[in-house]
Amino acid sequence: MLSKAATMEIPINRNGDTGTLPEDDSLEQVAKLQWSLDEKDLQQVMVSGPNLNETSIVSGGYGGTAEGIIPTSSIKGPAVHYNAQFNRRIPVTGQGSSMQDSRSSSSMTAEEASRGVAVEKLDFMKQWGLNTYKCTKQMIAERFGRGSRTVDLELEAQIEVLRDTKRKYENVLRLARALTNHLYSMVQTQHALGDTFTDLSLKSPELRDEFGYNAETQKLLCKNGETLLGAINFFVSSINTLVNKTMEDTLMTIKMYEAARLEFDAYRADLEELSVGPRDVVNMARIDTAQEQYQIHKDKYERLRSDVTIKLNFLDENKVKVMHKQLLLFHNAISAYFAGNQQQLEQTLKQFNIKLRPPGADKPSWLEEP
Repeated sequence: MLSKAATMEIPINRNGDTGTLPEDDSLEQVAKLQWSLDEKDLQQVMVSGPNLNETSIVSGGYGGTAEGIIPTSSIKGPAVHYNAQFNRRIPVTGQGSSMQDSRSSSSMTAEEASRGVAVEKLDFMKQWGLNTYKCTKQMIAERFGRGSRTVDLELEAQIEVLRDTKRKYENVLRLARALTNHLYSMVQTQHALGDTFTDLSLKSPELRDEFGYNAETQKLLCKNGETLLGAINFFVSSINTLVNKTMEDTLMTIKMYEAARLEFDAYRADLEELSVGPRDVVNMARIDTAQEQYQIHKDKYERLRSDVTIKLNFLDENKVKVMHKQLLLFHNAISAYFAGNQQQLEQTLKQFNIKLRPPGADKPSWLEEP
């Protein structure tokens, strides 16, 4: 009876009259009726009802002629999933499934790539943490006198001399800059004083000669002071390059050497500790790994020690050459300036290939201004 009731629904058109149901409306009405049945009746319909694969679509409603019956097996086209909850059909094509497969495969590839990057980062953090732990343990043991330390006495002495030399040269650089600032202020004062004397010589006829002599003297001192400033600026620039670039580069290599020395001692202590333990299978595997790490850090330590030795030798040679030239320049320039020997002062600058920048050279021209 339920099956019969499901097929005897009378179609009603928009005006309330009976009429023919389209194919889509008949399917939707059957689905609505089946959705409204309770669970028990639905199970009975599923048991006693016809097979969906053998049903037909009636174009003229119930009781129509056989000519209007279209078997579903003869319909060709895209498959349709019927969603009774939202009262609509969803077509499913082969292209959509292939797109879904490609999307799933691409998402799986991206997920595997991100997973590989995460694993690499995790391994790196694990190795970094283990290395940091070993080095920290070694450093604490050295400070408390409970750990052994690899020492190269000759190299350590050279490093200490370099650090002391750098501190003294930094002091020389600071004092030379202070002298430059004071000398620059004095030159500016002499220049202003010379201009004032010149102006007064024009406005005071009775003291024109006296003001004129003093104006010429201040202008000459100002010119010699600018020449001396050029020599001292060259001296300061050379000392700054030696201290803050050459020496600093050598000290950076020394810091890398000291870090490699600490790592080498840490892995050496780890290997010694494992060598004292039992000789079982697990411990022997750990000893082999520790031996490999020990050899790697030993090679790194010896390579950096050789680099430090070479740089220290080159630094000593370069320092002697640079300071010999700069100290000779500083002495000749200061002596000629305070002796009032303008010719010797200019000759000193030519000897060391120092070119003075004209006044206002630091200011950009009107073409370079934004």
